[in-house]
Formats: sequence, structure tokens, C-alpha cells
Amino acid sequence: MSPAANSTNDLESVICEAISKDLSIPLRQIHSVVELLGAGNTIPFIARYRKEATGGLDEIALRAIEDALEKAKALSARKTTVLQSIAEQGLLTAELRHRIEHCRDMRTLEAIYLPYKPKRRTRATIAREKGLGPLADLLLSQANLSGSKNDTLQSFVSPEKEVPDADAALQGALDIVAEQWSEDVDTRQWLTKQVFSSGKISSQVKRGKKEEASKFELYIDHREPASRIPSHRVLAMLRGESEGVLRVGVELDDSQTVSQLKSKWVTNPSFEFYHELCATVQDCYDRLLMPATTSSVLSALKEKADEEAIAVFGKNLHELLMSAPAGPRVTLGIDPGFRTGCKVAIVDGTGKFLTNTTIYPTAPKNDTAGAGRKLLELINKHDVELIAIGNGTASRETDAFVGNLIREHKLNITKVMISESGASIYSASELASKEFPDLDITVRGAISIARRLQDPLAELVKTDPKSIGVGQYQHDVNQTQLRKCLDRTVESCVNRVGVDLNMASVPLLSYVAGIGPKLAENIVQYRDQNGQFRSRKELTKVAKLGKKAFEQAAGFLRIRGGEEPLDNSAVHPESYGVVSRMAKQLGADSKTLVGNATLSQKLNPSDFVSDQFGMPTIVDIIAELAKPGRDPRSEFRAVQFDDNVNSMQDLKPGMVLEGVITNVTHFGAFIDIGVHQDGLIHISQLANEYVKDPSDVVAVGDVTKVKVLEIDRDRKRISVTRKF
Repeated sequence: MSPAANSTNDLESVICEAISKDLSIPLRQIHSVVELLGAGNTIPFIARYRKEATGGLDEIALRAIEDALEKAKALSARKTTVLQSIAEQGLLTAELRHRIEHCRDMRTLEAIYLPYKPKRRTRATIAREKGLGPLADLLLSQANLSGSKNDTLQSFVSPEKEVPDADAALQGALDIVAEQWSEDVDTRQWLTKQVFSSGKISSQVKRGKKEEASKFELYIDHREPASRIPSHRVLAMLRGESEGVLRVGVELDDSQTVSQLKSKWVTNPSFEFYHELCATVQDCYDRLLMPATTSSVLSALKEKADEEAIAVFGKNLHELLMSAPAGPRVTLGIDPGFRTGCKVAIVDGTGKFLTNTTIYPTAPKNDTAGAGRKLLELINKHDVELIAIGNGTASRETDAFVGNLIREHKLNITKVMISESGASIYSASELASKEFPDLDITVRGAISIARRLQDPLAELVKTDPKSIGVGQYQHDVNQTQLRKCLDRTVESCVNRVGVDLNMASVPLLSYVAGIGPKLAENIVQYRDQNGQFRSRKELTKVAKLGKKAFEQAAGFLRIRGGEEPLDNSAVHPESYGVVSRMAKQLGADSKTLVGNATLSQKLNPSDFVSDQFGMPTIVDIIAELAKPGRDPRSEFRAVQFDDNVNSMQDLKPGMVLEGVITNVTHFGAFIDIGVHQDGLIHISQLANEYVKDPSDVVAVGDVTKVKVLEIDRDRKRISVTRKF
């Protein structure tokens, strides 16, 4: 093995040991996961089909390892760059190398590198260019002078170097001292700890911005301990700053802090420049150290707030995507409106568009009779079983109209209010244009609303997750990390549910493990040209879909009514031989065994364990044989809004209403109770007992009852409680 390969292996071992320690996961499992990832395997595939190798680690643990590995490699690469830069300057000592090589995080590494990092011209660099470095060293040493102060300073006066007099020489040298003090790693870390132990985060309105500060009223003159400030308030304050309304800063007991710094830095009271150094401590603190610390603290708080906000967004998105599907039933979708009317579209059980029309049951036309006739005609002609109504403009009025129609004609139909978030973005997208090139944008919206009811996951993957409306401050957080989290969430949900190979859209297929956008397009193109897939094996005929992609994707793709019954299950093709042995032991064939819970219960897992297939895989196979292709999502249930409550004007304190959770945050949850404006269930009102995290008790999509506490119609705010 070459020296380079040995070096790579040594680095990987060090990284694996560090990850094992940080995550408290056995080193053997870490090595296995790193090896599997290095071989091009996806997280969903590893979690489902490589349990023996990983010791049964779930997706959360696997993602944590993947992230830790990525961070460790980035840190290692940065260390190499830093070491090279310092070495080229001729300043790399053995002690400094050791400190860099043993650094555990990027923030500390950058702090260590700061004094050696090429920087823009500062007062200190200009002073060094003037030859005042030795004078600064003398001041830093605080060794008593052999001559007078003036004689010492005069030796550095040089008009040709733009040091005209003793005062200029002293000021330049003190600028160097201040910068050197400010770049000390230990001091910066100490000051940061001071902020988080006793400091406060503050926000004030900028001069002349009071009129624009109404939406930041809580932060007009706000102070809060840095150690306890919640993430959502950090993001709110920083948003105010980014909009030019607020000034956000850090507050400490400045006099005490400066006094401690003086005690640390100025240690010789008899030194001739003692008073000048004391003044420089204040200058260093005010001009360099505190601004840098403020930036560092706010950056750290922002990073933490981003992580928490993104995690909440991801969790909410997961719950929404995993919402119970109403199923493959003929569905009528309505995109409500006033002046332009309500756009109506019908899709069949597979989501195929059938027909559309426009009705005007609301103001200004109020043509309820004509609208009723049209809907009844469509319902009877297409045997409509579900009606999905978008929750935007005119939704409650349209919902009331449809409800009256159902009651009046005793229709056996379920109507459901559906979130329109992101529907308009999908309707105007290139994908929607390709799907329905001849249809108006509003009709595409009605189709999407209908499909969202049939299968939320299959439809919502067509829309940018940020537009779905289940997060807060999504435009303020780190966009790269947000996209990464949301893509992972969608990928996890899609692979957990499984995908019908003969019905899936390109966006849905692109999230299947091992496929991606280009292969998804190739699969759909092959399907369009050759008809439905009859087996998973046929996937290998798709252009550029090789063995690795097939291995990763096959177990997550379903084929209903195909040549091989196992193709409609989560059993991976690599395990079909195991199923054949199981069937043979029972004196049956594979087709008889698939879906036969009684037969599968007779199997003893240990009879089929081998070097290739361990106990976890065998147990999974037997469970899948009992219920092949089972959907992990819950059973569908429609929320029942109160027909007498259509707007905020209808609300009264004390009312008990049923609604659906639309968003979960750190401070509570929002609930749609059918009045256009979501109500807030504050964290203190979520349960009778103490709630630390709202997501512990509610999730997006939950149907629950609440009692109205307060209605602020002017500010469009509704407070509700789950405490009864």
C-alpha cells in the first residue's frame, strides 16, 4: 500500500475514533457505516438492508455519523491549509502544530489561525510597516527601561517612514499591542464564556426607524440573558437587524471586564508605559475585542438557532408528508375564489385529470343554484367520493356551500379542507406546465389540491419544501443546511412509504434511494415509451441505470400486479432466494407465501440465517411477507369544522372547536379552526402538565379540539387552549 493510502487510512481511523466518542456509538459500527457510505450506499438503503453491518442503527444515527464524517473531513482539510499557510510564513512551531492538529472544531481552529491569517491593512499592520514592531514587543514585555521614555521613543522616529514624532511612534506601537491582545485565543474564549455566563443580548430600534418597528414591538428595547435566550427570539431580532430596523448587540459589565483584562495584561505597575498600556486595554476592548466577541457570540447563537429552527422545520415537514392519505378515490378539488369564481377539477383514483369547470357560489355573483347544479352533475357523472377545498381566499364560504349541498342531497361524500401552501408555486412551475400545458394555472391548482388529499406525499414532493408553510424564519436560516435537511426529510419519507413505479412522477422518483432527478426522468421516459413495468428487473433496461442504482432503489419501488408478487413488497431482490427457501420449507411457492400472515407465522427466523443474511434481515423479510407493501402512514380522518364558524367575527371566548395542527414551533403550535386565520396554542396551553417541547404532544396534521381564549380582531390573532 502506498504512503498516501496509509495516510488516508490513518486519518479515517482517527476520524472514526473521534465520531465514536462524540456520538457514543461503538467504533465497529462507525467503521462499518463509513465503509458503506464510502462504497456509494445511501442512508435509506443502509438503514433498511444493511442492519447486520451497522448493528441496526436507524436513519437518525446514520445521518449523525454522515454529518460528523463530513464535518471531520472539512476540519481536516482546513487544518492542512492553515498549517501550510503558517509554515510558509516561517512561524510554525512544534507547539503551534500540536495545538492545530488536536483542535476539535472549526471555530477554535479559525481563532488559532487569526494572528497568522493574511488580513486587510489595519492600524496595526500599517504600524508594523513603519518599523514599530520592536517597540510594540518592548511594550508587551513590560521590562523597565534602561533609559528615559522619550529616548526610547525617539529611536523609532522616522519621518521617511511617516513616524514624525515620539507620540506617533508610541501610538503605532500601542495599536500593534491592542491587535495582538485582541487576537489571543484564550482571551477570546474567556470573553465569550463571560457573555454566555453573565452577559445579555440586547436590541434597540435604530434612530428614525420607530414607525417601521411595529412588527418588532417585542424587541424595541429588549434585553435577555445570552445563556437563556430562545432560538426563535434570536432569529426575530436578527431579522429586525437585517431589515435595518433594529440594532442587536451584546452587553457585559464593561468596567469589571476591562478591570480583569488589565490585571491579566498589564502586570508591571512600575513600567514606564504602565498608564499608556492601561488605556490601550480599554481601546482594545472597545475597538477590537468586544466587537469581535459580539460578532462571534451572535454568530454562535445564530448557528444554534438555525439548527433548532431547521430541525423543527424538518420534523413538521416529516409529519405533513406522512399525513394519512385519503387513498385512490375519485376526488373533486376546488380552488376557491370570489370575483374569479371557484376553479373545480376532478381526478380519478390514480390522480389522472378528468375534467374541470368554474362555479360562482360566493360574492359577488352568489350563483349557488347554478354552482350546485354543476357540482351535482360532475359528482354523479364521475362517482366522486371526496371533495378537497383549498383553505385560501373564500374557503370557508365555499366550504359552507359544499356542506349545504351534501346535506341537502344526502350525498355520501367526505369534504376536507386542504392547505394551499405552495400550490400556486407548483401551478406556475415548469413541471406543472409539462403535466398540463393546456390548462390555466388556477385549474392546475385545483388538481393539486385534489391530489394532496389522495396522497399528500406524492403531491407535495413537487413543491419546494420551503413553500409548504410548516416552518418559521425559513428565509433567515442557513439556506444550504435548510435545503439539506428538507431534502433528507423528503427522501426519508418517500423511501419509508415506498413508490409505485408505474404511477410515480419524476419528482417523487427522484427522491428514491440511488435514483436522483436524471435517472427519474429516464425511468418515466422508458415507461412512456414501453408501457408499464412488469418487474423490477426491467429497471435494468432504463438508460444509465446501472447495478449500483438498481441495488439502492429496487427495494423501495413497488409494482402492483406484476410478474413477481415480491416486487410489490419491501423485500429486496437480493433476498428473493431466501423467500424461495422459506416457501419450500412450508411446501408452498413464493406466490402463495406473499401476503399470507398465517403461513409466515410458521417460519422460524433462525432456520434461514446465513453468512449473507443475518437475523435482522430475516425478521424483516418475514414481517414483510405477512403484510407486503404496507403503508406506514396512519388511517385517514377528516377534520370537522363548525359550520356556524366561518370567520373571526363568529368566534367567542369559551367556544370549543375542532381543528388541525398546521405548524409546530418552539413556543407552541398553530391550528386551523376554519376561520382563515390560524389560532395559536401557546406552549403553556398545550397540555395540563408541563410541556418542554411542543412536538412532544402535537404534530402537523393532528386533528384536535381546542377552546377559544382570546380574539384580537385588529391584529388578527387568536389564542386557544387544549386545557379543558
